[in-house]
Amino acid sequence: MVRARAATAALTAAFLLVSGCGGGEWDDAAAPLDTRAPLSAPTTPAAVSASAVPTPVVPAALRFTARTLDGRPFDGAGLAGRPVVFWFWAPWCPKCRAEAPAVKAVAAEYGEAAFVGVAGLDTEAAMKEFVQRTGTGSIVQLADPKGAVWTKLGVSSQSTFVFLRPDGSTTKATGPLGEAELAGHVRKLTG
Repeated sequence: MVRARAATAALTAAFLLVSGCGGGEWDDAAAPLDTRAPLSAPTTPAAVSASAVPTPVVPAALRFTARTLDGRPFDGAGLAGRPVVFWFWAPWCPKCRAEAPAVKAVAAEYGEAAFVGVAGLDTEAAMKEFVQRTGTGSIVQLADPKGAVWTKLGVSSQSTFVFLRPDGSTTKATGPLGEAELAGHVRKLTG
């Protein structure tokens, strides 16, 4: 009996509140709040479908931050879920200079893979000069003068490639790699 009276009182109060607010037609902006759903739940079809897309898991290899040679911040986590080719090079390395045209060509051919150059073992000025001289500026180039990214990915010499699959597994190859050999690695990565 007490529950019935409480329910009746609540319904009456709600009715009076709604009717005292002008009555008339509802517009979408004044629609009643669905108290069954949490306040943070998406309420539009677009928000619901966007939240249904799973966020890729960030593999350990991509949990790092760095700076690009042009000074922008770079977060490795942004590459999660994609195939990635890391190219570790040094500005004074003749093998690195020799393979730069192959890296540039394969990166242009396989746009579904992210190519990231990781420069180390010298000054930033020398790294920038290398990129300008080799024409590899279309590839994201990280400045890693202290070797933090090299260490993170277990690289100890240049020229080395680390191929990261979307699932986070990696393989390595020591260069120099010609265009056909590099393309073969990328096909395995993207196929």
